[in-house]
Amino acid sequence: MVRTAHGRTADARFATGHRTGLMYELPSITDTIAVALAEDLGVEASRFLAGAVPSPDVLTHDVTSSSVVGLDAQFSGVVVAREACTVCGLSVAAEVFEALSRAAGIFEPVEFFPLVPEGARVEPGCAVAEVDGLAAAVLCAERTALDFMMVLSGIATQTARWVAAAGPALAVCDTRKTLPGLRALSKYAVRVGGGTNHRDGLHDMVLVKDNHLARAGGVAQAVAQARAAHPDLVLEVEADSLEQAREAVRAGADIVLLDNMDDEQLTRAVGVCREEASTHGRTVLTEASGTITLARLATLRHTGVDRVSASALTLTGVIDFGLDER
Repeated sequence: MVRTAHGRTADARFATGHRTGLMYELPSITDTIAVALAEDLGVEASRFLAGAVPSPDVLTHDVTSSSVVGLDAQFSGVVVAREACTVCGLSVAAEVFEALSRAAGIFEPVEFFPLVPEGARVEPGCAVAEVDGLAAAVLCAERTALDFMMVLSGIATQTARWVAAAGPALAVCDTRKTLPGLRALSKYAVRVGGGTNHRDGLHDMVLVKDNHLARAGGVAQAVAQARAAHPDLVLEVEADSLEQAREAVRAGADIVLLDNMDDEQLTRAVGVCREEASTHGRTVLTEASGTITLARLATLRHTGVDRVSASALTLTGVIDFGLDER
């Protein structure tokens, strides 16, 4: 649980955003947090999981804080954004402090008070959260909590830029190109930034790409095989030519991924897809990918394509946050 600035408690699995109270559901992150804390403190990750026997000796694994600050001192401070950003990861940070407190068996766990909603746009120097509790515990978890916020806020900030540049008619989607082990959190940050999630992984959607087409012997064969095996899944086909795009629609693709096309080619390909879909009484989504940049969004939104996907959303820089004692 995370305590709010009004003294109430809220489920840390849900973060309230700035868009009219919109709730962003967090993915399951218990294991991710456990691994992150464990690698910083040099202990087994199992110590931070439910059911583990609490022990205050976990705090002594921060050899600097336990020897210099001691195990009795209290801490009160604020998390400050060092640069303008879209804030993301407040509830994740709260769970980090909660996991450390639980593992150490602290009678009064570290309390984390968000001062802004998830997804808020803030300027440099803005205090985004307050942290109060046993100093040794705060300092043990500080770096892990801030690192999550830095990475997730970087993704949310980048996504918000892209969404603003794309305009309301062009959806901005992420990809599977994320840091290993952080995909679910990365996609959460994309949602906080106003973006749209593409498939989560290889398991929840069919995406037929060039290597699949080569192995199957063509678009029609690949789509038929995939449909037969997974009739209930959304099926997307990559096309790098107008003819491939037409074949994909004709074969029954739900989405056509138009790869590495310039604006003129893209406009023609979108027209081909819609014409072919209309002929068959269907609706097909079109997606542009490859060579997609922030600067190009201004012209892409005039091509008629429904959405763009780009790894730039999740493979981006971090936002600097600091924890300052009061």
